[in-house]
Amino acid sequence: MTFKDYKLLSEQAVSLIADETDLTANLANLSALLNMNLDNINWVGFYLLKDNQLVLGPFQGQPACIRIPLNTGVCGTAFSTNTIQRVADVDQFSGHIACDVNSQSEIVLPISIQGIPSLLLDIDSPIKNRFTQTDQDGLAYLVEKIQPHL
Repeated sequence: MTFKDYKLLSEQAVSLIADETDLTANLANLSALLNMNLDNINWVGFYLLKDNQLVLGPFQGQPACIRIPLNTGVCGTAFSTNTIQRVADVDQFSGHIACDVNSQSEIVLPISIQGIPSLLLDIDSPIKNRFTQTDQDGLAYLVEKIQPHL
């Protein structure tokens, strides 16, 4: 996808959730929208901060790890550092949690609600080096656009 494609996808995402206040419903629709539009992925979904750990939220894909401790794995690292984690080869990421053995690369983006880090967008691919800088920039743009509506 090009950045222009991500901008269009972001507009679709915002229009999908703008008038709905239920977080679970919005995350479910966002995960479905991303699953339909991103190629070469095998999992897309959200983890929410609950009781000082990340807990599985709405997703598309195989069953996943339900709870992830902070500072653990790609998701825990992304949340604890409040930074995007783009991992070309998950086998090279120290402490990677293999929820799906088919996942070879991953991108995780922290999301804030009303300025407070609250959840993550996690996307896995069965292909090494699947996520490019364009994907990272495009997904960061999407997160920026949906945050005010969550």
